[in-house]
Amino acid sequence: MLTAPRQHIRHRLFAAGLLGIFIVSGPVISLLYAQDYPSDLVRGKAVYERHCQNCHGPTGRGDGPVAASLKVPPANFQRFQSFLKSDEELLRTIEHGVVFSPMHAWRGQLTDGEMQDVVAYIRRLSEQAR
Repeated sequence: MLTAPRQHIRHRLFAAGLLGIFIVSGPVISLLYAQDYPSDLVRGKAVYERHCQNCHGPTGRGDGPVAASLKVPPANFQRFQSFLKSDEELLRTIEHGVVFSPMHAWRGQLTDGEMQDVVAYIRRLSEQAR
């Protein structure tokens, strides 16, 4: 059996260890909860129409009014190749853009929620074509 001072030290070390775990995992836990909220398709559609439709077109086929003037054609979300991309890949493309293409980064111009909403709306466009 441990003596009282040793037991006290063991409890303090245990408490310090738990505190360390919560400090390190706190941001991870909050991210998990942030992803539990459903995307807002109405807001995703509004953001898409305002920022994406000129290049990607109203149905996501890459045939917007600006598309013909671009050297690199915009993604066609109706193609099976786009359908196979994960939400994370689409989100990363929206956040960081595509090098050597007209698709620029939207990080700093759109909120995280708006970008996630646009991904959900792009998914909806893709599903409507099938």
